[in-house]
Amino acid sequence: MLSESVLVLNKSWLAIHITNLKRALSLLYQGLAKVVAENYETYDFDSWRELSKFADDYQNIINTPSFKLIVPKVIVLTLFNKVPPQFVKFSRKNIYIRDNYTCQYCGAKSPKDELTIDHIVPRCKGGTSIWENVVLACINCNAKKGGKLLEDVKMGVIKPPKRPNWLALINDNKPFVADESWQRFIDLAYWNVKLSE
Repeated sequence: MLSESVLVLNKSWLAIHITNLKRALSLLYQGLAKVVAENYETYDFDSWRELSKFADDYQNIINTPSFKLIVPKVIVLTLFNKVPPQFVKFSRKNIYIRDNYTCQYCGAKSPKDELTIDHIVPRCKGGTSIWENVVLACINCNAKKGGKLLEDVKMGVIKPPKRPNWLALINDNKPFVADESWQRFIDLAYWNVKLSE
């Protein structure tokens, strides 16, 4: 349960991070964060512990030897007001999410085990493993392209690959959203973020 995800807001209530429950409770206990309830009320550790005494049976509860505590879903930091740069880790899982489990050459949506990660400019021709040079490809398209450049095999990508925004990954892929209560903060950040040209 301590590895459960908690959404972290900065002092201005912008979604900036996702942390685990253990870290969230530590921030709460140290007075560095407050719990944000469904009605947008905030609670420090002591007031959250008091409120937890009246918890319903359907709520997630942590039981300690001396008290019980409702598992918080969202916390707001009390001091930190910046928006740290958010980078999505360059990983196989995140490439699959970015490309929506879809071949970027033919548009076929396939099971995970029928897709491969292809380098647009092949490594044998100097291509590197970066967001802007890798896409998902079905087995047929990957075999057709092989170690050649796209223009050599008269192929193209459906959507040019780019580094994804962390909020876009959270917003578009529900497995990352641990609770409905996150959506109101993620939607707000999604609509207010400056778009690049």
